[in-house]
Amino acid sequence: MKNTKNKLNGNTKVLKTSFTGNKLTRHSGLNKVSQYLGKQNIGKGINNLFKTTWHNSTKFGSNQILLSIILASLAGVNRIGRIANFTNDTLVQVVLKLDKGINENAISSKLKGLGQSGARQLQSYLLGRSSKWLAKSQLTEITLDADSTVSMVYGNQEGAAKGFNTTKKGAKSYHPLLVFVSEMKLLYHSWFRTGSAYTSNGITEFMKEVRSSLPKSMAKVFFRADSGFFNGALFDLFDGFGWDFLVKVKLKNLRKLLEKQNWEAVNRGNGTEICEFEYKAASWGKPRKLKAIRSIKEYREVEFLGQKQKIAIYEYACYVSSYDMGAFELHRLYTERSTSETWIEQVKSQLMAGKTLTDDFWANDILWQLNTFSYNISVMMRYKNRFHRQEHKTFREWFINVPGKLVSGGHKTEVKMYKQYYWKDDWMEFGQWLDAA
Repeated sequence: MKNTKNKLNGNTKVLKTSFTGNKLTRHSGLNKVSQYLGKQNIGKGINNLFKTTWHNSTKFGSNQILLSIILASLAGVNRIGRIANFTNDTLVQVVLKLDKGINENAISSKLKGLGQSGARQLQSYLLGRSSKWLAKSQLTEITLDADSTVSMVYGNQEGAAKGFNTTKKGAKSYHPLLVFVSEMKLLYHSWFRTGSAYTSNGITEFMKEVRSSLPKSMAKVFFRADSGFFNGALFDLFDGFGWDFLVKVKLKNLRKLLEKQNWEAVNRGNGTEICEFEYKAASWGKPRKLKAIRSIKEYREVEFLGQKQKIAIYEYACYVSSYDMGAFELHRLYTERSTSETWIEQVKSQLMAGKTLTDDFWANDILWQLNTFSYNISVMMRYKNRFHRQEHKTFREWFINVPGKLVSGGHKTEVKMYKQYYWKDDWMEFGQWLDAA
């Protein structure tokens, strides 16, 4: 027998909002967020992906649980217990059509129950979602900035392992792989991996997935990454794709190799010099031209044949690229990727990716994906809007976590917010932007 309770079969519920209340609660901006989710058919997409068979014993739908995690992430809430408490918020219950808050066990059990199959289905759905956003942007040339990040754990979570960790050496962690469309700040694709995975592990298969999903209108792709992606097979792949690339060089003997080169001074007034040479690793199919730049870091005093002399201490940077540019131009182009590192910090610190964990690897994979999806929702809600440059934390504080009151009466429910709210004009402007989007 079917359950007769209210069920969220697709989109979240959208309520009217006004600035007339004076009794306050939190998260009023989630009402407008739910409106955006509805317009993007995100609720329906998740519902179709993980259909719920309703019985008398079924208390919560899969999409109610997954959407509660997404909304909690946007509101800055992490950990299973806190997400469960978050669903006790009256507005959250109305938006998700909940009769009561979702308990901690229901969230954990659902995530673990979806397993590897669910994680893979969600990954495919989110990659398709990114492709739709990219197609809608009408961009025909993009920059893909790839990176990896260490997500440290403090328990015995499945799949967590010791690996490269600059924060706490020897600590267990996960090591996700990410790639952004830099023109949009969009986290286009992500793999959740064990902490022992090297930076470029699986990168060729990862980029094949990215390429197969790109809109057909994409005419030019430029890939940029740090030295962890110095991989001959990856460069060969890009040659086949017809993509341009720029990757920092990583070799064990790189400094000694560079010191032997013939350096050419460039007129920069600071002792900057450049060089280029061919290099072929044993595993590479063909040699590649490496281009390097060095500048004087400091002068050090040394004693030579009884006399003190000052020698220059250099800083080096070396790149491999498909572009026919000099080392100085490549260096300047490479430094622009530093902004992607700030986006990763937003994903982890502000959207809580990697902060909510269970003891199950695939459940943690799903949680990571839902949190990264929340980042993209925040970014795309504000795309081509004057608030686009704001970090999510700033946006969350003035738009999402706004005090308000849920009022029912006259066969309608309304969110009322304090009429003297300091950011009222911005809130109304952005709300109207979402209404028209």
